[in-house]
Amino acid sequence: MNKLEYQLDLLNAINQKLRRDEKMLRLICETSNSAFLYYNYEEKKLQTIANWDHFFDFTIQDMKDLTKLYDCVEEKYAIPLREVLFIEKQGMKSQTIEIKLKDNRICIEVEVNIVYDDNGKPTDKIIRFKDVTKFNAQNDELTYMAYYDILTGLYNRNYFVRLLGEFVRRAGEENETVAVMFLDVDDFRRINDGMGIIVGDELVQLFGQYLIDLMGDNVVISHFNSDIYCIGIYSPYGARSVETIYQTIKERLKKPFKLTGGQEIYITVSVGVAEYPEAASNTLELINCAEIVMFKAKSMGKDKIQYFDGAILNDFLQNVTIENKLKEAVFSQNFIMHFQPQFRTTDRGLRGVEALIRWKDDTGDMISPAVFIPIAEKNGTIVPIGTWVIEESLRAYAEWRRRYHYPLIMSINISAIQYKQPDFIDKLLQILEKYQVSPYEIELEITESILIDDFEEITERLAILRDIGIKISLDDFGTGFSSLSYLKGLPIDTLKIDKSFIDTVITDENTRIITESIIYMVKKLGFETIAEGVETEEQFRYLNEISCDIIQGFYLGKPMPAESIEKLLANITADM
Repeated sequence: MNKLEYQLDLLNAINQKLRRDEKMLRLICETSNSAFLYYNYEEKKLQTIANWDHFFDFTIQDMKDLTKLYDCVEEKYAIPLREVLFIEKQGMKSQTIEIKLKDNRICIEVEVNIVYDDNGKPTDKIIRFKDVTKFNAQNDELTYMAYYDILTGLYNRNYFVRLLGEFVRRAGEENETVAVMFLDVDDFRRINDGMGIIVGDELVQLFGQYLIDLMGDNVVISHFNSDIYCIGIYSPYGARSVETIYQTIKERLKKPFKLTGGQEIYITVSVGVAEYPEAASNTLELINCAEIVMFKAKSMGKDKIQYFDGAILNDFLQNVTIENKLKEAVFSQNFIMHFQPQFRTTDRGLRGVEALIRWKDDTGDMISPAVFIPIAEKNGTIVPIGTWVIEESLRAYAEWRRRYHYPLIMSINISAIQYKQPDFIDKLLQILEKYQVSPYEIELEITESILIDDFEEITERLAILRDIGIKISLDDFGTGFSSLSYLKGLPIDTLKIDKSFIDTVITDENTRIITESIIYMVKKLGFETIAEGVETEEQFRYLNEISCDIIQGFYLGKPMPAESIEKLLANITADM
């Protein structure tokens, strides 16, 4: 092969490689979802490459045609685009901006790169147009998720805390006030359980969308979770005062929320309010204080607003302390039982005793059942506590019967939560069998709160207990949701008249009329009557005169430990 043939073959090989490279580069450009403009300064040649038609419906042949680009973008981008297309005038090498086209709203990233020679003179310009519409949409979605609650459109909890923290920081610098309103929809669980979580979510969404309209420069609102919302207010005065916002919400809640399924639902809210710097010195403490007083509003009957004060916080902290101690006490069964005697009014004979739990904490302080029983019902420890009470009461009762052979009625209080446990009756029967105690010697005391949720189901279970032989006593009659009408269908044996009636039965004529009417009616229905809280001879004589069957109170017997009941039984049986 001569030299000329070699050179031709080499040239062909180079050309083939160039063609392959050109093809590869063209494919890369065409599949990159971008368009390119190339301009050579020396030849004054302008060329479009790749997906130009994806972005524009016109051609570019020389630099003068660049003006067509200004007309197809939104007006606010025209000047920035012109400046970036000619960055060589400022001696810049590269710059990128984003623009939007007028008609199809495509978002385009425009990147300009200039190549200079050794003397600083521009030789080549590459302009890249990249479609970033989808990327921006995804980025916008991620940004939205980072700051907003998807269900309601309100701020999410994390971003709200950030904004509230900025309010608190500003307030500290400007000697201002920040208020937090903690809102909770009343009885939302009943809506969720009764109508389904889809309805519950739609209700949360509708209420949240209404709250959006209350937001402003100094008012931020968050959907915290479930049915809880939080409002932060900087400098809460005038139109954005807590009271104004609360009344605005109350006015809206006078009307129902209309759901897509056709339901119309009325709701109320309980609101707790705390202010910086009075209630707390930082953001999270401020929210916690507002939440604490919201629970206070709930406990006062719901549909109320409660403002923070130190006493509420102290009560809350005390309850938290008691709750922690209570869990330990349940684990170690660190309780004791007292028993209060019940006497017949006719002969002052001992009818039975009521079992009363007592708790002395690890510091030696006695904690009232009125304090720890509601806490136990709230955190669920009432179930093991109640089981322990039944076991200890029947154990003591079995010992008394073995030693003294005196016929007693053992009355045991049963909480609504304990009573509703599926295995309650089975466990009770097992304990009765364990200590060989007859069901006829036991009386279960229930309160009217047991009857609220499902009257028919509860009365069926009461009937089962009664058929077994266990007596049923309705406790604290007259203090709750007392209805004389439901007594006729309630399978009970005994009705206990609350102490609040007995306290004033001697001095108040209206109380006497009510008490006498109750006793007359109850005796007609065939029930026994027990008067609680009898403390004087005068009360005892009056109750005897109006035919009350049994009395219980400090007058004839205070709550006492098992040993004292044994002494009482020993004295009674010694005289028999």
